[in-house]
Amino acid sequence: MSKLKSATQHIEVEVATKDLNITSVEAKATYNKIREWVENNYEFSVTNLYIAQVKRKHGILEHENYNQTGNSDGKQPQCPPDKEKAIEEALKHFKMI
Repeated sequence: MSKLKSATQHIEVEVATKDLNITSVEAKATYNKIREWVENNYEFSVTNLYIAQVKRKHGILEHENYNQTGNSDGKQPQCPPDKEKAIEEALKHFKMI
């Protein structure tokens, strides 16, 4: 649609938000919100790397990370079980899993 100076007619469109089917992934929480939720509920912090690992484990695909580590062996620290559980609880809280 465009707005013309000489337009004498217009179309009004109403969309009710209840009619929109927003998936849980579209309504997802940011990494900051997930970190804050974990800190408030578990009193420890988690990194973006750990959040990404848990999201990947549950099939929440992210865009490719172009800032890969410079290590030639490709080893990354793995998320400890207690932090993994906390992140999973945060993802459940935000209805992402």
